[in-house]
Amino acid sequence: MDIQGFYAGRVFDAHEYLGAHVVAEGTVFRAFAPAAAGMTVVHHDGFQTEMKRVNDGNFWEAWVPDLTDGDPYELRVYLRGGGYQDHADPYAYGSELRPAHRSIVRDITRHEWNDADWLASRTPRIGEPLNIYELHLGSWRKKGGEAATEPSDDPSLWYTYDELAEPLVDYLTEAGYNYVEFMPLAEYPNDQSWGYQGTGFFAPTSRYGTPDQLMSLIDALHQAGIGAILDFVPVHFALDDWGLRNFDGTALYEYPNTDVGVSEWGSCNFMYSRGESCSFMQSCAHYWMDVFHFDGLRMDAISRIIYWMGDQARGVNNEAVAFVTRMNGGLKLMHPGCILAAEDSTDYPGTTRSPQEGGLGFDYKWDMGWMNDTLDFFKKTPEERKDNYHKLTFSMMYFPNERYLLPLSHDENVHGKATVLNKMYGDYWDKFPQARVFYLYMYVHPGKKLNFMGGEFGQMREWDERREQDWDMLSYPVHDAFARYMAELSQLYLRHGALSEWDYYDRGFAWLDCHQEQRCLYAIERKNEGERLIAVLNMGGERQPGYELELPGVRSYDILLHTDWERFGGKTEEGDEPVMIGHGRLCLTLPAFSGILLKVYDREV
Repeated sequence: MDIQGFYAGRVFDAHEYLGAHVVAEGTVFRAFAPAAAGMTVVHHDGFQTEMKRVNDGNFWEAWVPDLTDGDPYELRVYLRGGGYQDHADPYAYGSELRPAHRSIVRDITRHEWNDADWLASRTPRIGEPLNIYELHLGSWRKKGGEAATEPSDDPSLWYTYDELAEPLVDYLTEAGYNYVEFMPLAEYPNDQSWGYQGTGFFAPTSRYGTPDQLMSLIDALHQAGIGAILDFVPVHFALDDWGLRNFDGTALYEYPNTDVGVSEWGSCNFMYSRGESCSFMQSCAHYWMDVFHFDGLRMDAISRIIYWMGDQARGVNNEAVAFVTRMNGGLKLMHPGCILAAEDSTDYPGTTRSPQEGGLGFDYKWDMGWMNDTLDFFKKTPEERKDNYHKLTFSMMYFPNERYLLPLSHDENVHGKATVLNKMYGDYWDKFPQARVFYLYMYVHPGKKLNFMGGEFGQMREWDERREQDWDMLSYPVHDAFARYMAELSQLYLRHGALSEWDYYDRGFAWLDCHQEQRCLYAIERKNEGERLIAVLNMGGERQPGYELELPGVRSYDILLHTDWERFGGKTEEGDEPVMIGHGRLCLTLPAFSGILLKVYDREV
């Protein structure tokens, strides 16, 4: 590691020097703690090995014989004012299962990877379909039969990383997702934080097994042609005394001023005016993609990096912006095919421009405006939708500003907000046709897609990290039909390049009709060089007969999908779709809350 580069916030390999590293007949430990009066490694039933100052005196080192993979340890930091505090190793590759919190020595060099072809061919998917399934690993599926359906924090009910590999690959393949996004997997003490308040930034959470087992899961996904994105938290960390806070008796990673040092979640904000903090998080980001072969990072709460405390009125945090720009630029050089996505609700310009162009260097920005406007529209009564018709057209007014990703994440399925299906207006039976046309609108709208687990079969209950998803819903015909609909829609998205190739070009999208306020009808065109698709959507509660749409040059068509087909739980028989065409004119009759997707041709087929 370049020591001066570490201080300047330029290095991406701090973890290769600091932390615990298995060597012949033991383990070498190194730590950065400039203000410590002394340090020891506590191991083997409380036995301590003294650490010596090395380099410029701000670093500490010890070699402990006969300590190897799987052995627990912690760092005892002696304070200049007297006393000591035991800490988990900030750079540890492993951790004990909560509520225990000691670090664990892990050898991360043993897995034999079989994903070279995948890594060589992966891209950021800018001109390709990107359909992401967001997953909380501990509550997707659980062991224990009926016990899995009841709220429980019993660790014996969790599957390990590698145990989930085969069922997850099979499920994602069938459901039509080509990427999975894991909610945070870096170690964290409190289940209810879902990993967003971490303590072990280099340690895969021990809830689901070892680093080797996580590598096996990622390897299996890649061999099946499925990418893996990690939810990454570069903004803040948990308050626990044994974590990063006051690591050497001073605010080493966090701001000493609580006005900007404590986040709205009560956690500590990283201080990015310190190069050591920048090197810590840059190395962490690189580590997950290098060691575990993750294909990208979704970075949480980027608004809190851009603006002080996420408040635009307090101004831009220039040091933090410089950090994330430098980090993204470095990650792109080291992992050119990776995906970097920002969860950012601000209108800060240039989030998805490259650092060379003055931007932050992300590939994608979450379109929180699209998500809020669209869900709000579908909560409204059919009559109210007429007055709010242009909530669904507004997104394309600003869409050219960034490369957007359309998110329906875990945040839209918790905290009393209701699940996506339950957000739809009306009674139980009315929700399904509305959800089907809602998702068709999502998939024909430009931008990559992200759906949270459970949405694909119409989960009704809000997500609870203590319970597995309500898989028994699939025994109900209406939910089973909805799952088939979502899988077919996803597969269509993956197969038809017109829905993704020109996402970020004006020529890839057009409103064919967005002035049917009283009928709540919309018509959208998506195309690429070789394909032209038309979606006509009835977002209202009344059947719309005889709707005519001018399509100059169109002579024939194929129906790719109708949201009201009987096999999806609707009432329209396949082969009896109300579509007529002639002389470049399309005439349709659409049931209430329905949509149709057509592939059109300028010739007879």
